[in-house]
Amino acid sequence: MAQAMSALVESWDIQVERAASAEEGWAMLESSAFDLVLTDIRMPGASGFDVLRQVKERWPSLPVILITGHGDVAGAVSAIKQGAFDYVIKPVDADPFEVTVRRALEHGRLMRENQFLRRELATGAVLGQRMIGRSARMREVFDIINRVAVTDSTVLLVSETGTGKELAAQTIHLRSKRAAGPYVTCNCAAFSPTLLESELFGHEKGAFTGAVGLRRGRFEEADGGTIFLDEIGETSREFQAKLLRVLQEREVERVGSSRKLNVNVRVIASTNRDLEKEVAEGRFRQDLYYRLKVVPLVLPPLRERAEDIPELARHFIQQFCTQYDRPVLDLEPAAEARLLQHAWPGNVRELKHAMERAVLLARGPVLTAADFDLQTARASAPVGAGPGNLLLQDRVDDATRRFVVEALERAGGEKKKAAELLGIDRVTLHRILRRLGLAPVADVS
Repeated sequence: MAQAMSALVESWDIQVERAASAEEGWAMLESSAFDLVLTDIRMPGASGFDVLRQVKERWPSLPVILITGHGDVAGAVSAIKQGAFDYVIKPVDADPFEVTVRRALEHGRLMRENQFLRRELATGAVLGQRMIGRSARMREVFDIINRVAVTDSTVLLVSETGTGKELAAQTIHLRSKRAAGPYVTCNCAAFSPTLLESELFGHEKGAFTGAVGLRRGRFEEADGGTIFLDEIGETSREFQAKLLRVLQEREVERVGSSRKLNVNVRVIASTNRDLEKEVAEGRFRQDLYYRLKVVPLVLPPLRERAEDIPELARHFIQQFCTQYDRPVLDLEPAAEARLLQHAWPGNVRELKHAMERAVLLARGPVLTAADFDLQTARASAPVGAGPGNLLLQDRVDDATRRFVVEALERAGGEKKKAAELLGIDRVTLHRILRRLGLAPVADVS
């Protein structure tokens, strides 16, 4: 019976391993990863009910289908209440049996995907958050995302810390044909080279000290979906060689195994390092670099898209007011000007944290400039100027920005009064605001 049913399932292009007893099947489960268990109820030794109980204790998301004769139907129905996915009655009718098997496989996939999503939610990575920005730089980013998302091309996200690389990767996944599949992340900087290999590729029981059981790697978990490899520039050259092989062959080998497993995964990687410089200095493999940067996407730092700051600030204010059950707070013009003056070395992440702190400590219904403890002025990071850059226009613009912001703060955001304080007319002030990226302030009063 087992041989006949195995041949039937294999005819549906599903790989099957056959065991002659519950004990033999249990040993197979301990040594390899499976997506579905088919077990007869009556077997020599342990019964199918025993198998069900052990599977649910050890692998709760692994579906079990019981095979029974007419005399055991009542017991099989009871077993469903204990966690069995379904049961089939011998002799098996091929067509409905195939439907049941495929439903069980899909159910197991969804269960695993939900586990991954819960893990991401627990770490604060909320799938489906919206990227915000209307600046020219962000419109370019959105255009590239829209064009690349519909493909399976590998994407390399390059930017400073805190610019939203994770959110960009999520957006690409959600707009792709893989959106219904799993989205799995791994912060490569959080693991040693040995542990990173096990985390991404999985390991067999006994592969190393502490490997008490078989574990699927994140590439297996992401099969049919997307894997996001954050901080790829922090990995060792030894690991890079193994990752390159996975990207080339589209198959993984668990640590401690010689068996190759095919994986259908879209790869998105990110780094805040200059990988070309890392390659030149021998710290990053050139062949892996070119394999990853099929589509490079540079996310601009916040100081280079200052016109997006007010919209982002209001978005985070509303988010935290909802989260902490506070009345929605307004943002006064002088406070907005203060935000535009700041350098934001931590980019969007720093802005988000600043808004959370302001919401928690707000002293009234309107957030004022005094509600923001911002120490670093925009002067410390002039737009378009790198470290040590002494371009006269950058320094003039920076000084002008400070005077304009101070005048707006003194005038309570009123442009006419601010222009009088500066000794210029309102049209000239409006032109300066536009040139310095402070135009959102001009639209308030």
